[in-house]
Amino acid sequence: MSTTLNRSRAPHHWRTVDLLTAAVLGVAFGVVFWGWDVLYAAVEPAFAALPPLKGLLGGVWLLPAVVAALVIRRPGAALLAEMVAATVEALLGNYWGITTLVSGAVQGVGVELAFALFAWRRFGPAVAVLGGVLAAVLEGIVEQFLYYGDTWTMPYRLVYIGSFAVSGAVVAGLGGWALTRALARTGALSAFPAGREHRG
Repeated sequence: MSTTLNRSRAPHHWRTVDLLTAAVLGVAFGVVFWGWDVLYAAVEPAFAALPPLKGLLGGVWLLPAVVAALVIRRPGAALLAEMVAATVEALLGNYWGITTLVSGAVQGVGVELAFALFAWRRFGPAVAVLGGVLAAVLEGIVEQFLYYGDTWTMPYRLVYIGSFAVSGAVVAGLGGWALTRALARTGALSAFPAGREHRG
């Protein structure tokens, strides 16, 4: 997949199909999040010996932001998709309630920062991985204030953020990039550069 943006269009120019696609991705991942919440609750006790390692499960929650950025390639796409997903997840019901929206915003901003560093003109796996890592680190830091600040020591906090970053890199970064390529192969992204690059 090419890592450059079609320069014939301003990167900030949004089309109706861009907005609709960000919304659809957000809704779809919001439902996935709800299912992942159930699985997360079942798997979390396995990390009782070293709770911070449960950060390895966090990358799934960063996927919509990475995929939206790779597909839509517009500033704000990652944040929009992540916020829609977080809203759907919260409405369906989960353990974290309204703070899910805080997480959605933080995660979306993390991915936005990674693509902004390259002026929205690089869309390869390295940038996707960076997006996953930044989103995970920012979310991990915020979670220390929301959930773990009074109970975890500094080593625990660092292990959690590091584990989350690994998951962000592999699951959200490489996984999001692979998912985008898979979607392009189906022809579903024909209206986007990612789809046209695959055909090319």
